[in-house]
Amino acid sequence: MTRPWHIWLSFLICLAVLLAAMGWISVAALKLESAEAEAQWEKAQALRETAADEKIRVALWRMDPALALLVAQESARPYFCYSPFLPINRAYVQMFNDRGGGEMLVPSPLLSERSAHVIIYFQFEPDGRLTSPQVPLGSNRKLALGNNLSVEAATEAEEHLEQARSILDREKLLARLPESTPDPMRMVFAQFDQSPEQRTVMRQRQQESQQKGRAAAEYYRRNVNVTNSAAVMAQNYDDNWFNDLSLPTTDVRGVLMTPLWIDGSLVLARRVSAGGKEYLQGCLLNWPAIKRSLLEEIEDLLPEADLRPADPATLGEEPHTLAAIPVRLIPGRTVLDGPVSKSLSVAGEAARRGDGLSPIEFSLAVAWTCMLLAAVAVAGLLYGVVRLSERRASFVTAVTHELRTPLTTFQMYAEMLAEGMVSDEEQQKVYLSTLRSEAGRLTHMVENVLSYARLERGRTDGQLETHPVDKLLEPIVPRLRDRAAHAGLELAVAADGEGEPIAVEANASAVEQILTNLVDNACKYAADAADKRIHLAVSRIDGKAEIRLRDHGPGVSESVRRRLFRSFSKTADEAAHSAPGVGLGLALSRRLARDMGGDLRLEQDAAEGACFVLVLKASDTT
Repeated sequence: MTRPWHIWLSFLICLAVLLAAMGWISVAALKLESAEAEAQWEKAQALRETAADEKIRVALWRMDPALALLVAQESARPYFCYSPFLPINRAYVQMFNDRGGGEMLVPSPLLSERSAHVIIYFQFEPDGRLTSPQVPLGSNRKLALGNNLSVEAATEAEEHLEQARSILDREKLLARLPESTPDPMRMVFAQFDQSPEQRTVMRQRQQESQQKGRAAAEYYRRNVNVTNSAAVMAQNYDDNWFNDLSLPTTDVRGVLMTPLWIDGSLVLARRVSAGGKEYLQGCLLNWPAIKRSLLEEIEDLLPEADLRPADPATLGEEPHTLAAIPVRLIPGRTVLDGPVSKSLSVAGEAARRGDGLSPIEFSLAVAWTCMLLAAVAVAGLLYGVVRLSERRASFVTAVTHELRTPLTTFQMYAEMLAEGMVSDEEQQKVYLSTLRSEAGRLTHMVENVLSYARLERGRTDGQLETHPVDKLLEPIVPRLRDRAAHAGLELAVAADGEGEPIAVEANASAVEQILTNLVDNACKYAADAADKRIHLAVSRIDGKAEIRLRDHGPGVSESVRRRLFRSFSKTADEAAHSAPGVGLGLALSRRLARDMGGDLRLEQDAAEGACFVLVLKASDTT
């Protein structure tokens, strides 16, 4: 057979190749899984960003028209509405010219108007005074109190005017307002009456806004929409006023309001030039109410959104800015529904690494476990095969050695007897006795080998029968005495005299073979002992029969005990330097005992020599 180290080297090389292949496959699979999870996550994130951007875009388009309506409404108010009362005959013509008595006055629509979004309307006179059409003075106050203006409303308006006075400064306000603003309607219709050069410039501005980014392009489109809405609203509002008052439409009107943040307050203001004088008109807006209304408008899209003041210098460049007023939308956490949320959940499950094994990782773990278990099993099987091969080789060597000695004796004694070299009858008897003894030993050894071979093939010798122990041992003991006597030993039998004889289920020939092997071993190893007795005792323990066979030899060493009942355990070297035998008798005896339902063991606490215990299964009948 191939040397064992060749076999183990081949096994280790194959195992190394297999481990390398499995490692490469595992790394490749994990990389693919990681790449797929990352791709899914990036795709889901892009989908989430797209969905979130779409919700933000829709929210901005919802809020801007509502704000455009407010800005357009305030921009469309005629300049003379900022006086508490309007002299009809001089409106739009000589509104600010002093003319005495007899004129018909009508109250300004701002006198009694109350809006949830406007705190107070104000006007800076050319001399710098801050007035409000909602706070009439002098005779106009008495006239206003008699024209649907309550004292409570007048007092509240005065308080709001004081609030505006603490916030507004005419010079600072003038510095922040543009010099002039075009008429909204002219801005709308100008796009249909532009020269090719003007249209080119307009397209360039649109392209520039698109190049700045998606947010800037969106802001540009919403700004155009707000401007158009304001223009249409202003025209309709002015025409209604002119029709109601039956006045000519030929004077300063339709000036756009400019939204401004002043000390945390939102203000709409404009310059108005009339009668050669310049006025500042506007209103202080109720930003908390406007903010609340706008957030309610987009609550279904962005439930955690917020609105904050924006820097006018960066309008259109910062993301999510409104076109109507300088306000920036803070989207907050975007709640996604439908396939986007499902896709994100799938991607999140694929991308998570600390919450358990993924399917591929689990499969790889199972594959590695199975491979390692298979490697351990193959190694164990290989170890067993190698060990069995070595033991069988040792057995063949030992058997060869055991056969060579008696065969040599047979050949030598037979030749001497056949050639008449031994003439003395007594000497002849000795030689013949030796030949018989060697023949018996060979027969015993061959019988053990054949019995073991039958057991290995699953065959047993005979059926179990019920025997009383004393009747079972009666024909066996004489043959055991002869074997002991031939080795110069004495077999001392002690039967169990307590109670009824116990019956056992056993095979008589198997029991005889077991006891013969035990006595034969005692004869080999205890022949030189001072006490030449071999004790055979029968006892009853826990309903079982125990047959003890003890000698007074050197006993069994600890190193030998570990392989005492192992088949083919004696090497050729041990066979040459120890008592005759091939190391098969005890292994065969235990197999025979266990096949009968019993057992054979070495008693550990024997005081002297070696003590073997044969346990036989008790029978229900005697």
